Amino acid sequence: MSLRQTLATLPRDARDTLFLLFATAWVIAPQVANLPGWASAMAFGMLLWRGWMAWTARPLPGRWLLTVLVIVAVGGTLLTHRTILGRDAGVTLMVMMLAFKTLELRARRDAMVIFFLGFFTMLSNFFFSQSLLTAAAMLVALLGLLTALVNAHMPVGRPPLAQTFRMAGTMALLGAPIMVALFMLFPRMSPLWGMPSDNLTGRSGLSGTMKIGDMAEIALDERVAMRLRFEGAPTDIPPQSMLYFRGPVMAAFDGRQWQAEPFREDSAWAARVAVPANLQTRGQAVRYEVTLEPQRQPWLMVLEATPEAPQLPNMQAYMTQDLQWMTTRPITEVLRYQAVSYPEFRHGPQQSVRQLRVHTELPPGFNPRTLALAEQMKADPALAGAGTQALVNAVLQRLRTGGYSYSLEPGVFGEHTADEFWFDRKEGFCEHISSAFVILMRALDVPARIVTGYQGGERNPVDGYWTVRNADAHAWAEVWMEGRGWVRVDPTGAVSPGRVGQFQRLRAPEGAFASAMGTISPGMVQSLRAVWEAVNNSWSQWVLNYSQSRQFDLLKALGFESPSWQDLTTVLGALIVIAASGGGLWTLWERSQHDPWLRLLARVRQRLAKAGLVLPETLPPRSMAQQVTAHFGDSASGVAAWLLRLEQVRYAPLPAQQFGALRREFNTLPWPPSARGR
Repeated sequence: MSLRQTLATLPRDARDTLFLLFATAWVIAPQVANLPGWASAMAFGMLLWRGWMAWTARPLPGRWLLTVLVIVAVGGTLLTHRTILGRDAGVTLMVMMLAFKTLELRARRDAMVIFFLGFFTMLSNFFFSQSLLTAAAMLVALLGLLTALVNAHMPVGRPPLAQTFRMAGTMALLGAPIMVALFMLFPRMSPLWGMPSDNLTGRSGLSGTMKIGDMAEIALDERVAMRLRFEGAPTDIPPQSMLYFRGPVMAAFDGRQWQAEPFREDSAWAARVAVPANLQTRGQAVRYEVTLEPQRQPWLMVLEATPEAPQLPNMQAYMTQDLQWMTTRPITEVLRYQAVSYPEFRHGPQQSVRQLRVHTELPPGFNPRTLALAEQMKADPALAGAGTQALVNAVLQRLRTGGYSYSLEPGVFGEHTADEFWFDRKEGFCEHISSAFVILMRALDVPARIVTGYQGGERNPVDGYWTVRNADAHAWAEVWMEGRGWVRVDPTGAVSPGRVGQFQRLRAPEGAFASAMGTISPGMVQSLRAVWEAVNNSWSQWVLNYSQSRQFDLLKALGFESPSWQDLTTVLGALIVIAASGGGLWTLWERSQHDPWLRLLARVRQRLAKAGLVLPETLPPRSMAQQVTAHFGDSASGVAAWLLRLEQVRYAPLPAQQFGALRREFNTLPWPPSARGR
């Protein structure tokens, strides 16, 4: 016997229970990545156990066992999250309670509790991800739970699940316009509107510190960091080699890692390092719009250099003295903003100042061979008395001709990172190269520092947006030159020119399936990826980033000159009144259209009652015809024959058009005269 036949022979309670368990499992499945391992295993174990009991008609467990399971779940939550409050702990407990509730599914009342817990668990998936895939999965979950809910309200017989699914789909479609109206017009008033975010750890690979070797791990992360849409003609867009998105600037070095803050408590450090930005821009401006993914950091990614603050919703931005734009709080949701940048610029002091000496400091006891190399270069007659530009060119020439290579896996560096790069390994990722370069420049008494951020990007041919990924994270250097200020130098371009000039990134090894698809049809893989990312970008632009400002733009399009949230409430209230009125009129119309066959039969009883023959409402047409013949004789034979044809329309496989003919014939029948007139 096939599985379908076996399911068909199951009692309705068992069938409905299995369907509800499947819908519950679908709701919980996306949470596996967010739940502790024990919680996921326990939840699905309970669902499988409950399904086995429904399949084999076994009795449900006693309350004492459920009590023990609840205690174990609460204890596990406390041990894992150190609390039972907050997003993560709350979702864990909710999933556990949903799974446990299925073990006491005895009555429809228990099913109602499961439905509402399931709907809330479904919504909790958006606490962790609002991606298009999550939304699609939750739409399927919504239809599944609605189908089970409709099925629970049909207690008689064995209604097919396909029938209840169609009814649930109709309900969802009828509710869709109201959902769209609420989404577009419900006032988004911070902090009432938004997703909770307990975890403020960095999603982006960038951080305030750069440990040698860590950034190579970011290159394996293909997640989108931000998307850009440039204004103007394609010729106005800077080349990929000029797309540098400035992030944290690293000035302090302890021998193993760089960071923006000093490694020691020094209240005078800020005063020692503070140098006015002195930003001077020239050339053509580049205007663009950025959609920044939540990175749980306060860094605002813009092209170098941006003199004016981007306009942000509900937060402020400010520029530090090293040209890094930051926000007043971490970015925990998709953020869209416009910016204007100038690829041609200069910044920093034009003449030597005392504060620049901080950028020549090196920790004692590290990289002795690199320091010796600097002394050799100073003693070289060709470089004796040479300016900073000549020293930079000499170091870059060494990188080009010294057998150095660009690699994601150079191995683990030891204590003297610069020495190992310059003399031993001669390979590394961008942070190895930039760090070794800056250390050597500082040893040459040239002020230098490291800048981290993103470099490059890919244009999607489907929607025209540029995509910058975490894998595009990059580290480059800045050196100070007399009369020019801070000057960008990207030593990675000297080792691997294609990384900067032609955007040839190093990629992680692909899996077997991806390699096979790339071998068979690399163009198809790229096209599918471009289409999928364009769809995701549209979802992000029009749904996730639908902010209060866009609501106000909608009201302006409707004729409001200076819209406010009160105007949103007014428009939304008017739509609700119109929708409620329309729903009421629809209900009245539907009631008037409800089962026209029964209404016509009721008119027959009314007409016969006037003639003196009162018939019960439960009498079928055939019995009514017999009563008419017995009471009125042959004079009412036409009415009796008409009643028999009316019964055939209801129960016999006759064309539905015959009912219309019978309804028109009703007024022309030879009805018996009224009893009052006799």
